[in-house]
Amino acid sequence: MDLSFIILNYKSKELAFECLASIYKANFVFGEKELKYEIIVVDNDSGDNIGEELATKYPEVIFIQNNRNVGMGAGNNVGIKRAKGNYIVIMNPDTVVFEDTFIKLYQFMEENSEVGVVGPKQYNTDMTVQNSCYRWYGLLTPLYRRTPLGRLKIAQKDLDRFLMKDFDHNSTKEVDWLLGSFLFCRAKALKEVGFFDERFFLYFEDTDLCRRFWQSGWKVVYYPEATIIHNHQRQSAKQRWYKFFLNKASREHVISWLKYLKKWGLRKYERNNK
Repeated sequence: MDLSFIILNYKSKELAFECLASIYKANFVFGEKELKYEIIVVDNDSGDNIGEELATKYPEVIFIQNNRNVGMGAGNNVGIKRAKGNYIVIMNPDTVVFEDTFIKLYQFMEENSEVGVVGPKQYNTDMTVQNSCYRWYGLLTPLYRRTPLGRLKIAQKDLDRFLMKDFDHNSTKEVDWLLGSFLFCRAKALKEVGFFDERFFLYFEDTDLCRRFWQSGWKVVYYPEATIIHNHQRQSAKQRWYKFFLNKASREHVISWLKYLKKWGLRKYERNNK
């Protein structure tokens, strides 16, 4: 098996079917070889009958039903443990690929054996470029992003650093971490570093995973030659800042940040390239 696609659904059934449709329209011919793939859909107790509809429309899809919402990392891990592909493609249900997305990423990974995970350029639905590669968080970066403190000059400097505003996003580049909405992972590397840390229910599971790739000597790369559309909804930033702690997603963001700090601290991290 060449590719295993993991799609974790939580009350996003319509988007998930759009994501699946884009996969089936994609090109999987690489040279004289046609890539073999499997699709694994995991549902975090959405209650939307997605399993029944999948069985009717896409009976070949492997469907796994969780009896509760176990979170982003743990939900994806359920699918990853079932996967048989040499590459594991973690996709949010709100992503849509283009015809050549997978072939370009597959070729890049085949030609760069030192890379553990690669991410494509991501577009918003209006085709503006979306932030999807980042530098490591500073102590106050999450606070700057969610409150009026982000208007301060010192905050703007930190946010520009974090969001890589000095980067044109049109060049292939090794980056600290990639947005977890779409991760094209080398299965060998993923097994070596370990799957998502299930202590992170929502947020920072992607940051943590990329940090472990670097720690183990695997490169993390942003590759803009491959592109996707991501209908991104920042659940923790929808309400006004002073209602931040009234929103569950916002609370999970803070909790995950504290867990991340406990695990990694703020010590400077040097990449350990192979």
